[in-house]
Amino acid sequence: MDYWFLIIAAILSFAGMVFHGFVGGRIYMGNINKIDMEPLTKSLSLVSWHVFTLFLAVASFTFLYIAHMPSAYLAAYPLIAVNLLVALLFIALGMSGHRQLLTLPGAYLMGATGLFAWLGIS
Repeated sequence: MDYWFLIIAAILSFAGMVFHGFVGGRIYMGNINKIDMEPLTKSLSLVSWHVFTLFLAVASFTFLYIAHMPSAYLAAYPLIAVNLLVALLFIALGMSGHRQLLTLPGAYLMGATGLFAWLGIS
């Protein structure tokens, strides 16, 4: 176990949560509110956006907990998998016609978080 790698993973997830939830959420909903959509579609879009924000919060606090309670290391594996799979999703979609995804921080943040968490429990 490496305490500091887990702390870095927790900090990355927490920073991602703050940026995604507050800054990104405001930008995202500003764009969504400009277009003509059913109100329910806009509401569900907002929920979908913040499900990811909640994932980042849970990951952050879980990595922090594991750093202080190493016996809980098994809880890191699903979070590492999701972080790395989301990073791969950003990259795969970015390379297959959605190039703008490669300019967003998602792939890099999730990849780095997954890597540091993995190093932390290895």
